[in-house]
Amino acid sequence: MVSDGVDVVLDVWDLREGDDKYAFMEKMVTDVSVTHVLVFSDSEYATKADARKAGVGTESQIISREVYSKVQQSKFIPIVCEFDESGEPVLPAFLKSRIWIDFSSPEAANDNWEQLIRVLYGKPAHEKPSLGNAPSYVTTDVTAPASPAATKFAALKQAIFQQKRGLKSYRQDFLDACCDYADALRIRERPDVTNIGQRVLEDCGKLKLVRDQIVDWVLLESEANPSEEFGEALVSVLERLLELKSRPTEVNSWNDVWFEAHRVFVYETFLYIVAALLKTDSFGALHLILTSHYLVPETEASGRNRFDTFDAFYGYSDTLQILAPEGKKLHSPAAELIKRQADRTDLPFAAVMQAELLVLMMAFTTDGCRWFPQTLHYSSRAGAFPFFVRAARHRDFQKLAKITGIGTGDELRVAVKLGHERLEVERWHNFWMSDRSFWSSMNMDALDTLA
Repeated sequence: MVSDGVDVVLDVWDLREGDDKYAFMEKMVTDVSVTHVLVFSDSEYATKADARKAGVGTESQIISREVYSKVQQSKFIPIVCEFDESGEPVLPAFLKSRIWIDFSSPEAANDNWEQLIRVLYGKPAHEKPSLGNAPSYVTTDVTAPASPAATKFAALKQAIFQQKRGLKSYRQDFLDACCDYADALRIRERPDVTNIGQRVLEDCGKLKLVRDQIVDWVLLESEANPSEEFGEALVSVLERLLELKSRPTEVNSWNDVWFEAHRVFVYETFLYIVAALLKTDSFGALHLILTSHYLVPETEASGRNRFDTFDAFYGYSDTLQILAPEGKKLHSPAAELIKRQADRTDLPFAAVMQAELLVLMMAFTTDGCRWFPQTLHYSSRAGAFPFFVRAARHRDFQKLAKITGIGTGDELRVAVKLGHERLEVERWHNFWMSDRSFWSSMNMDALDTLA
């Protein structure tokens, strides 16, 4: 212990011939320079202490008086050297309620040595964290309707892991609960437009719950049960999200600003779904959702145009400019909100930006598809995107090829270049420093160039 920097007072070397041993014992209790007293206890010590017998008895009388008089006294640390037949530590009565350290064997002493040293130095392994701020859902007066989706998800999770029959029904119940919650937040009566920005912001905060519930499902089932049925369920729920961002059929008089919260929610949730599928290596599912045609909601359909590509999930908001610092204007208020709401540790904001970079690549390579990558306004802080960096290797490029349906790096480079021209990317501003571009972020020059 001395070798660990602990100054030890011990009768063997601190008590000399002629000294008063009782005074020495009392000093261990009363001397403020003695910060801790270690009481090594086995059956012999405990018996003598309880019987107040011999020197141990006197010592125990001195210590017990101090222990009993100060309930929170942590100066005296019981060191257990023996356990009884029932597995209980052998301690004198006055120490039985105290927290002890196990030194009952050489192995135990070795395992618990660090614990003892930390106690003596006042540096415990686990310290209480500093008090944070109250969460916004406690401090705000805004309340959200309760969602039964959490219990539905628990039932779905159990059905997946136990391979229960009727998995489709469990999944449908869960997704219905998610969509019903989001639908209940759609504006159907004329709101107070003087505070519409605040209303949109509050509704986006409430809808984040649905975003996370849907993403939890995608992560779970894409990893545990990546079936064809799961892929079809993905397409189905995405079509339902399109309905949620559109005008309810019963509303005949409206302003498009009423639906901004749901437009941002759908845009955000779509990016998170793509990020979740990338995380679970679900490249077939990514190809499916990025190449499917989606049924356009009745209130959005015009003429014979009843289907749309994935660019239907794009969303923006002007009213969320209320998030901008005073005197400033945000390049993308929707992206700012998504960044602020990116509180998932399993899918951080960098993963969301990487997902949008993949969506942009698909927009470049899909005729008639348009996409403006709002979250990539913040990409200069993200550095390289791992999925695209790894795709320089041929085996990793095959993952990208499965998503895009384009078999070689050279073919993909041609398609992406044409997409740059079609979408007039050179006219887009305020994305990166001058040495960055979408092309370099996608690692285009290096894709599929290594064995």
